[in-house]
Amino acid sequence: MSERLTLQLANPQQAHAAIQTIWQRAKGWLIAGGEGTRLEVELRPARRTLDQNARLHATLAEVARQVEWAGKRRDVTTWKRLMTAAWLRARGEQLEVLPALDGHGVDIVFERTSRLTRAECAELMEYVYAWGAQHGVRFSAAEDGL
Repeated sequence: MSERLTLQLANPQQAHAAIQTIWQRAKGWLIAGGEGTRLEVELRPARRTLDQNARLHATLAEVARQVEWAGKRRDVTTWKRLMTAAWLRARGEQLEVLPALDGHGVDIVFERTSRLTRAECAELMEYVYAWGAQHGVRFSAAEDGL
Protein backbone atom coordinates (compact mmCIF):
# COMPACT_ATOMS: atom_id res chain seq x y z
CA MET A 1 0.00 0.00 0.00
CA SER A 2 1.92 3.04 -1.23
CA GLU A 3 -1.06 5.36 -1.30
CA ARG A 4 -1.23 8.40 0.97
CA LEU A 5 -4.18 10.60 1.79
CA THR A 6 -3.51 14.25 2.62
CA LEU A 7 -6.42 16.60 3.22
CA GLN A 8 -6.31 20.37 3.69
CA LEU A 9 -8.87 21.72 6.16
CA ALA A 10 -10.06 25.31 6.41
CA ASN A 11 -13.45 25.07 8.15
CA PRO A 12 -15.57 22.74 10.31
CA GLN A 13 -17.61 21.45 7.35
CA GLN A 14 -14.45 20.35 5.55
CA ALA A 15 -13.19 18.70 8.73
CA HIS A 16 -16.41 16.70 9.09
CA ALA A 17 -16.28 15.56 5.46
CA ALA A 18 -12.59 14.72 5.86
CA ILE A 19 -13.26 12.48 8.84
CA GLN A 20 -15.81 10.56 6.79
CA THR A 21 -13.35 10.28 3.89
CA ILE A 22 -10.60 9.09 6.21
CA TRP A 23 -12.90 6.44 7.70
CA GLN A 24 -13.94 5.12 4.30
CA ARG A 25 -10.35 4.96 3.03
CA ALA A 26 -9.03 3.43 6.27
CA LYS A 27 -11.77 0.83 6.36
CA GLY A 28 -11.00 -0.25 2.78
CA TRP A 29 -7.26 -0.43 3.38
CA LEU A 30 -7.66 -2.38 6.62
CA ILE A 31 -10.07 -4.89 5.09
CA ALA A 32 -7.92 -5.36 1.98
CA GLY A 33 -4.68 -5.58 3.95
CA GLY A 34 -5.75 -8.11 6.50
CA GLU A 35 -4.62 -8.56 10.09
CA GLY A 36 -1.10 -7.16 9.74
CA THR A 37 -2.14 -3.83 8.21
CA ARG A 38 -1.35 -0.75 10.25
CA LEU A 39 -2.29 2.83 9.42
CA GLU A 40 -1.19 6.10 10.89
CA VAL A 41 -3.37 9.23 11.13
CA GLU A 42 -1.80 12.62 11.81
CA LEU A 43 -3.58 15.89 12.43
CA ARG A 44 -1.43 19.03 12.64
CA PRO A 45 -1.44 22.68 11.65
CA ALA A 46 -0.49 23.26 8.00
CA ARG A 47 3.21 23.77 7.38
CA ARG A 48 4.62 26.93 5.86
CA THR A 49 3.80 27.58 2.21
CA LEU A 50 6.21 27.66 -0.70
CA ASP A 51 5.46 31.39 -1.03
CA GLN A 52 6.40 31.93 2.62
CA ASN A 53 9.62 29.99 2.05
CA ALA A 54 10.48 32.08 -1.01
CA ARG A 55 9.81 35.31 0.90
CA LEU A 56 11.89 34.13 3.86
CA HIS A 57 14.83 33.34 1.57
CA ALA A 58 14.49 36.65 -0.30
CA THR A 59 14.47 38.51 3.01
CA LEU A 60 17.48 36.60 4.30
CA ALA A 61 19.28 37.32 1.01
CA GLU A 62 18.77 41.04 1.71
CA VAL A 63 20.35 40.59 5.15
CA ALA A 64 23.22 38.56 3.64
CA ARG A 65 23.94 41.30 1.08
CA GLN A 66 23.86 44.13 3.61
CA VAL A 67 25.16 42.90 6.94
CA GLU A 68 28.51 41.57 8.11
CA TRP A 69 28.44 39.26 11.10
CA ALA A 70 31.50 38.31 13.14
CA GLY A 71 33.73 40.16 10.71
CA LYS A 72 32.48 38.96 7.33
CA ARG A 73 29.51 38.51 5.03
CA ARG A 74 27.51 35.33 5.61
CA ASP A 75 25.45 33.32 3.12
CA VAL A 76 21.67 32.89 3.24
CA THR A 77 21.89 29.45 4.86
CA THR A 78 24.03 30.79 7.69
CA TRP A 79 21.67 33.74 8.20
CA LYS A 80 18.70 31.37 8.24
CA ARG A 81 20.34 29.33 10.98
CA LEU A 82 21.34 32.42 12.97
CA MET A 83 17.90 34.02 12.68
CA THR A 84 16.04 30.81 13.46
CA ALA A 85 18.17 30.18 16.55
CA ALA A 86 17.72 33.78 17.77
CA TRP A 87 13.96 33.70 17.08
CA LEU A 88 13.56 30.44 18.98
CA ARG A 89 15.40 31.92 21.96
CA ALA A 90 13.20 35.03 21.76
CA ARG A 91 10.16 32.73 21.97
CA GLY A 92 11.60 31.09 25.07
CA GLU A 93 12.31 27.81 23.31
CA GLN A 94 15.39 25.80 24.14
CA LEU A 95 18.12 25.09 21.62
CA GLU A 96 20.62 22.34 22.13
CA VAL A 97 24.29 23.18 21.85
CA LEU A 98 26.13 19.89 21.61
CA PRO A 99 29.76 18.92 21.23
CA ALA A 100 30.46 18.32 17.52
CA LEU A 101 30.53 14.68 16.51
CA ASP A 102 34.03 15.05 15.11
CA GLY A 103 35.27 16.66 18.33
CA HIS A 104 35.88 20.06 16.73
CA GLY A 105 33.71 22.77 18.29
CA VAL A 106 29.99 22.67 18.92
CA ASP A 107 26.80 22.36 16.86
CA ILE A 108 23.42 23.97 17.47
CA VAL A 109 20.49 21.58 16.99
CA PHE A 110 17.01 22.95 16.28
CA GLU A 111 13.95 22.42 14.11
CA ARG A 112 14.26 22.92 10.36
CA THR A 113 12.28 25.81 8.87
CA SER A 114 10.53 23.37 6.50
CA ARG A 115 8.72 21.99 9.55
CA LEU A 116 7.40 25.37 10.69
CA THR A 117 3.68 26.02 10.60
CA ARG A 118 2.37 28.93 8.56
CA ALA A 119 1.93 30.99 11.73
CA GLU A 120 5.44 30.15 12.96
CA CYS A 121 6.96 31.07 9.60
CA ALA A 122 5.11 34.40 9.65
CA GLU A 123 6.42 35.01 13.18
CA LEU A 124 9.98 34.18 12.09
CA MET A 125 9.63 36.61 9.16
CA GLU A 126 8.52 39.37 11.55
CA TYR A 127 11.55 38.61 13.70
CA VAL A 128 13.86 38.90 10.68
CA TYR A 129 12.26 42.22 9.64
CA ALA A 130 12.56 43.60 13.18
CA TRP A 131 16.17 42.48 13.52
CA GLY A 132 16.96 43.89 10.10
CA ALA A 133 15.35 47.23 10.92
CA GLN A 134 17.51 47.47 14.04
CA HIS A 135 20.60 46.79 11.93
CA GLY A 136 19.87 49.14 9.02
CA VAL A 137 18.73 46.55 6.48
CA ARG A 138 16.59 47.86 3.61
CA PHE A 139 14.17 45.12 2.53
CA SER A 140 13.46 45.75 -1.15
CA ALA A 141 11.88 42.27 -1.53
CA ALA A 142 9.18 43.23 0.98
CA GLU A 143 8.64 46.54 -0.78
CA ASP A 144 8.23 44.72 -4.11
CA GLY A 145 5.42 42.62 -2.62
CA LEU A 146 7.30 39.30 -2.61
